[in-house]
Amino acid sequence: GGYWIEGTNHELGTAPGPEEPPPCPASQLKLESNTTAKIYRKHFLGKEHFNYYSVDSTLGHLIFSIKYDVIGDQEHLRLLLRSKFKTYHDVIPISCLTEFPNVVQMAKLVCEEVNVDRFYPVLYPKASRLIVTFDEHVISNNFKFGVIYQKFGQTSEEELFGNSEETPAFIEFLNFLGQKIVLHDFKGFRGGLDVTHGQTGTESVYHNFHNKEIMFHVSTKLPYTEGDLQQLQRKRHIGNDIVAVVFQEENTPFVPDMIASNFLHAYVVVQVEKACTDHVLYKVSVTARDDVPFFGPPLPDPAIFRKSPEFHEFLLTKLINAEYSCYKADKFAKLEERTRSALLETLYEELHVNSQCMMGLGGEDEKLENGGSGGGGGGFFESFKRVIRSRSQSMDAMGLSNKKPYTVSTSHSGSFTHNPPDTPKAPGIVSIPSTVIYMQTTQCVNTMCLLSKHMFCITPGQSV
Repeated sequence: GGYWIEGTNHELGTAPGPEEPPPCPASQLKLESNTTAKIYRKHFLGKEHFNYYSVDSTLGHLIFSIKYDVIGDQEHLRLLLRSKFKTYHDVIPISCLTEFPNVVQMAKLVCEEVNVDRFYPVLYPKASRLIVTFDEHVISNNFKFGVIYQKFGQTSEEELFGNSEETPAFIEFLNFLGQKIVLHDFKGFRGGLDVTHGQTGTESVYHNFHNKEIMFHVSTKLPYTEGDLQQLQRKRHIGNDIVAVVFQEENTPFVPDMIASNFLHAYVVVQVEKACTDHVLYKVSVTARDDVPFFGPPLPDPAIFRKSPEFHEFLLTKLINAEYSCYKADKFAKLEERTRSALLETLYEELHVNSQCMMGLGGEDEKLENGGSGGGGGGFFESFKRVIRSRSQSMDAMGLSNKKPYTVSTSHSGSFTHNPPDTPKAPGIVSIPSTVIYMQTTQCVNTMCLLSKHMFCITPGQSV
């Protein structure tokens, strides 16, 4: 497939003031997040509600959470239905219903495709702990991004990964990105780098951004191997990242397909002007594969920034949102669907077995006490770890599996509660118009890449 591009105007003539770019609009700097994944923790956990489970021939295993809510002075049903494809959420005023629905009818209210005869009640006291773990498996606070130095005139992967020199302008940019850290015994998120034996270099660049840990894989800081044209030690890390920054000091084309990678889906190209002065400017272009949705914050027009804390905030927000958006591309979406389906099946089995044991029907008395393997739902958590491990191995270092565990309370079952919660908020979506510029070519990078490729050149120093 091809690539889309954002940020083609880098002429200062339209900016206010003499050669001064406009400031970053802080109101547009919004980190994207999966708000659905946090609904159970926010509205159900620690509050009275009901959980049910069933199996649908099309939707697969179903886990259904129901809660009575009072919003304002109106009574509502808050419904949260998990299928192998997605999680459905709705808040329905009871006044809109002619009669109070049963559980199957409630499920159809939130997803018309539900086709089951009945749902079974979850009777396991620790169910909420398992459910919230499933819901939040998609939430990550760890990110790793490649940083590639491109000299003037370099047009091949071998040239890019062969650079070992760090110029003053590049060092200035790395210091702007984050903090230089010594890898040995580093205690933060390491992003796959060796912090024990020094096999991935001695230092790197790291930043904690709004409680999200970012490790940068800097091409010039990864080990250089004499005689290795491909520099596999470097490509092993950057080629397995999903998003990369390309830094330039001079006006030179960057072609996304010059780097053969099944994982890299988006690039942010940054070209510096007036480096190492009090008036440093950065010209920015963004490109991503066609199946990656556009992501914010949108680049200004012209796409030029002063070196400032505001641009730092903009750039890191753009990188994180780029990774979130890349997960919606076909390759990553299919992987997440398989992972979700496997985890949901495991959750279903755990809830079913323990609910049966509660009623004395399971024949596995130790299951309820020990969760199958050493404590309160341990069976699910062990299976959860296996699924995540399997996913990490099949799609090496994709950044999907670096999730932080949460400590949660036990579940509550019983009658509905009348505590009014906050009104649910819908996630904001930024749509960015972009120009797509193609130069036809047929180039097979490797056997796993598509045979038909589209290439174009990003040249931040000029209008395309």
